[in-house]
Amino acid sequence: MVTNVANVLLIEDDHRIRSALARALAERGHGVESEGAGMAGVQAAVTGDVDVVVLDLGLPDVDGTEVLRMIRAVSDVPIIVATARDDETEIVSILDNGADDYVMKPFSAEHLEARIRAVLRRSGGESEATVVEVGELRIEPGPHEAYLAGETLELTSKEFDLLLYLAERPGVMVSKRELLAEVWRQPYGGADKTVDVHLSWLRKKLGETAAEPRYLHTKRGVGVKLTEPS
Repeated sequence: MVTNVANVLLIEDDHRIRSALARALAERGHGVESEGAGMAGVQAAVTGDVDVVVLDLGLPDVDGTEVLRMIRAVSDVPIIVATARDDETEIVSILDNGADDYVMKPFSAEHLEARIRAVLRRSGGESEATVVEVGELRIEPGPHEAYLAGETLELTSKEFDLLLYLAERPGVMVSKRELLAEVWRQPYGGADKTVDVHLSWLRKKLGETAAEPRYLHTKRGVGVKLTEPS
């Protein structure tokens, strides 16, 4: 559970996807404006009261990458790119051209909202008092503190970042490649063993094991997710 709202601009040409996301985000308290074409999206991004832009790359009038460049040329508003192009070179290009984050299609509203929270926190557009809670876990990004059942968790900086990243995406299976890119800032990949070791340390501090998980659930060859214990 996270308590914050944002003014979100959706630039997405698929009316069904655009409507469903707008409705889901509005139900969570966010202000939502949506556009179905690139140039209209650029206009809305630079003239409206926008906290974050969610940009689809497959637009009917102009390529989404060009829309990204145009917005970034005149605004530092956080931009999350939505793409179905699961290609590392393409993703690196997206980030190099000014995107703050990306989501792979298909994605849920919960996953998108978590990414919105993350980019706003990094850009300073979200209160440092924002608290993330999953079950008996309580994570306070501002003071960099985490608690389990009211007891302080003694975490290293990277363990905290890993726990927060997963807790912001409850129930979402996150790949090790994504964790290496987003938590370790290694967009070109790295050693999976790094993630495995930190997960092992984190499990121990959460009082669980891989054989008997409570919060951290892994699936071989897929990734890891954090869920509230049943």
